[in-house]
Amino acid sequence: MTNIYIAVLFSLLVISCKSENDNKPVTKETKQDKTMDIKISSSAFGEGGIIPSKYTCDGENISPPLSLSDAPAGTAAFALINDDPDAPAGTWVHWVIYNIPAAEKELKEGIPPVKNLDNGAVQGLNDFGKSGYGGPCPPGGTHRYYFKIYALDTKLDLQGDITKEKLIDAMKGHILAEGQLMGKYTR
Repeated sequence: MTNIYIAVLFSLLVISCKSENDNKPVTKETKQDKTMDIKISSSAFGEGGIIPSKYTCDGENISPPLSLSDAPAGTAAFALINDDPDAPAGTWVHWVIYNIPAAEKELKEGIPPVKNLDNGAVQGLNDFGKSGYGGPCPPGGTHRYYFKIYALDTKLDLQGDITKEKLIDAMKGHILAEGQLMGKYTR
């Protein structure tokens, strides 16, 4: 009987010592891998707006201008993934670029479709099988195109042709802030 009494008292003691944080929902602020928001915008289109045909396969098929702001202290580099979740065969990757210098506040229009850029940034493979940007080219209907930016606490040392999946895996544990811009295109 004494053992049961001690077990009940011990249980009550543990419950009463429970941390006040145990009942808080897990949010960005309370997760171990805290992330903040970073802003990404374009002078060519607004959030949810129509991407001009100049930046698509129906036009010049060049990358749009993008501006970055509110990067946190400690940002060593940026990475960007542009994809279309509305593609018939599943999410289609249009652009993978990483090791964008932390000092960059914009990605200029028409970044050349080469693997290694003069500023040290590296472009991975898109789902067209090429390095660099491949603009919207939906088979029909309206599609959404997400430009997702990540502020990283390190430059990534990656070898070979990097895909979206490889980049996401390499960024784990290094993301300080993230943000996105969504544009639409209709054919």
